[in-house]
Formats: sequence, structure tokens, C-alpha cells
Amino acid sequence: MARRTLSIPDSIEELVRARALPGESFSAAATRLIIAGARASGRRTRPRYVASGEGPRDLGRMAERYLRDPITAR
Repeated sequence: MARRTLSIPDSIEELVRARALPGESFSAAATRLIIAGARASGRRTRPRYVASGEGPRDLGRMAERYLRDPITAR
């Protein structure tokens, strides 16, 4: 696990401490709240494998058909 120093305003520290679960450390609470906030933002990053490799442009939609049909040489 990476260790990072994070500078936050006192008001944010109070917010984290107020929302920490019983027995939860400050770091665990901050991590949980950051993850929840990031997920709630609705923005997702593209996986690294998107648009890599070669194949038909409709492979994502037609994968089952391509796997089912026999392969023919071009």
C-alpha cells in the first residue's frame, strides 16, 4: 500500500472525522469517502485495452456471431 501525505483544510478533517465509522481510522475513513465521492461523480475512465488490437469494427456487438460462425480466409 502506498503512503501519501495529503494536505487538507481543517474543515475537511472535521468532515472526515464526523463521518468515520465507529473504530475506523482516519485514513480508512478518508479512503472510503474519497472512493464514494469518485464513484458518485459518474465519470469513468476507459480501460487500457479499448481500441487495441485488430479486428472488425463491430466486434463488440457481434462477438457471439463471430465466435459461432466458421472462420473463412480472405
